[in-house]
Amino acid sequence: MAGCVLAVCTGPAVAYARGARSAIDKRARTGRIACGALGVDGDEQGDLRVHGGPDKAVHHYPSEHYAAWRAEIGAHPLLDAPAAFGENLHTRGLTEADVCLGDRYRVGEALLEVSQARQPCWKLNERFGRADMAAQVQHTGRTGWYSRVLEAGAVWAGAELVLQARPHPEWPLARLLDLLYRPSLDAAELRAALALPLPPNWERLLRRRLESGAVESWDARLAGPATSA
Repeated sequence: MAGCVLAVCTGPAVAYARGARSAIDKRARTGRIACGALGVDGDEQGDLRVHGGPDKAVHHYPSEHYAAWRAEIGAHPLLDAPAAFGENLHTRGLTEADVCLGDRYRVGEALLEVSQARQPCWKLNERFGRADMAAQVQHTGRTGWYSRVLEAGAVWAGAELVLQARPHPEWPLARLLDLLYRPSLDAAELRAALALPLPPNWERLLRRRLESGAVESWDARLAGPATSA
């Protein structure tokens, strides 16, 4: 199974809405770009508490989703170019239904391992000028995903994403997203997911659900901090 990189995108962390910083506004790069343990060379993160680090080194987003967004929200200038969703790798040929947790892909010279799906936040609302954009990304499951970098190397537009290993074929990201964003508990499915090599933040979240018997509120992440009057 293979996909293709249509664009490699990076951006600086700058002042954003509501007093936050963000590097969501990325641009496509040309040529070969180094990709290491902390991501693509030249890319930054605005809030290292929730972005970046080895488990979120590289963000992928499928180009296939752009057409679906145009159909649902109408024409939008962000959808006319790569990185509308702040992705590093704007790709074709793979979606959350095709990619499994733990998949390893050779991308150019780098070896990437799929670590988690994205949990969308309120910064997408500000970016698209829609108060419900993050909630819609979550609801549709068109979140994109993160990878860690197992072997550093150059990546570039036109490079293939070639599957090297699939240790958990029964766990496509679409299944995990359904579990994560289902508003009711499925204890058996939670236990099955906890047997996977989850990143620490996902493991903590799923264990809390099992222990509390409740699904946490998503309001703070999806709506963000209150704006001043």
